[in-house]
Amino acid sequence: MEHPLEPFWRGIIAYRLLTLLTVVGITLYHLRTGYVLPLAALGVLLVMTVWTAVTSWGYLGGLPGSPDRRGRLALADLAVCVAIMATTPWIVTRAHLDDGAPGMGSIWTSGAVLACAVAFRIRGGVLAATAISAALVLSKERFGALELGDIQLLVLAGLTVGFASHVLERTAARLRRLAAEQAAAAERERLTRAVHDGVLQVLAHVQRRGAELGGGAAELGLLAAEQETSLRALLSGPGTTDASGRRDLGAALRILASDRVTISAPGHPVELAALVVDEVEGAVRAALANVALHAGPGARAWILLEELPRAIEVSVRDDGPGIPDGRLAEAVAEGRMGVSRSIRGRVEDVGGALTLDTGPEIGTEWVIRLERGDT
Repeated sequence: MEHPLEPFWRGIIAYRLLTLLTVVGITLYHLRTGYVLPLAALGVLLVMTVWTAVTSWGYLGGLPGSPDRRGRLALADLAVCVAIMATTPWIVTRAHLDDGAPGMGSIWTSGAVLACAVAFRIRGGVLAATAISAALVLSKERFGALELGDIQLLVLAGLTVGFASHVLERTAARLRRLAAEQAAAAERERLTRAVHDGVLQVLAHVQRRGAELGGGAAELGLLAAEQETSLRALLSGPGTTDASGRRDLGAALRILASDRVTISAPGHPVELAALVVDEVEGAVRAALANVALHAGPGARAWILLEELPRAIEVSVRDDGPGIPDGRLAEAVAEGRMGVSRSIRGRVEDVGGALTLDTGPEIGTEWVIRLERGDT
């Protein structure tokens, strides 16, 4: 894939060639009357011609090595242009300059401003324009309306090209990322079709049968439930994290939906720190696995994500028989820390609060509350 700034570099080369022809024409036209040292003026033209060939080759990618070689060449280009402009007092007559004639290099030197703008964006363009402007005033030893107009054009060119380069590169990066995401989505879709009718159904069947049989089979069913959820998440793809390190909690929870799990979330993104989203998602997965293990083969679960004025709440509710009184404390005493580690521990690690409401008639409901100041 071509680098997004390649057209800019080719444009600079074309601009350099056209401005070189312009400077050659102006110099030859005034060669007899406008120069103290006509041969020196021709020598400078020769240097400009050779340097144009060198930069054209380099800006086209002829320099071996890393891409920053173009940036180094742009800095060298700027130095050569300043040096050529510095010869003006010794080559061009004072009367010719007072008549408004350009100094040595003339418009050709603005190519270095464009090159620095493409290589180093806005800052490079403005600094290069400042250097060329200073050389212009010092070499001509005057500062009038003509010089002021030239300086304005140089700064404007540096700003415009630098900004355009910055925007174009960012846009190209977004397009590359989008293309990669689309390719990944297509591959996930292919994998989903391949495994949905096989692996997922087998895992779901193992989960249901394990819950029915109890004992060691129940533990096997729990593992199958966890793997089914993980596989669904893999096929749905990971949530995207923005430049500030935040993710959409709603998108992370939606991938947990299945024929027995219903998700309700706002239509707009609910963005939290990526670490918070990961821990909340893990806690919800653990709650769903608990439903699959203890609520019975036909149990359903509902996940509700709510945005409150000062907090965000996630509730996981099922229609099972509920958790008997003292069962969680009994599990801790027996050394089975699944709920504490997988649900409560995850929530408390990110500064959240967890409440449990359970009973024979209401099933089980876990509520995760995250204060906005903590997320």
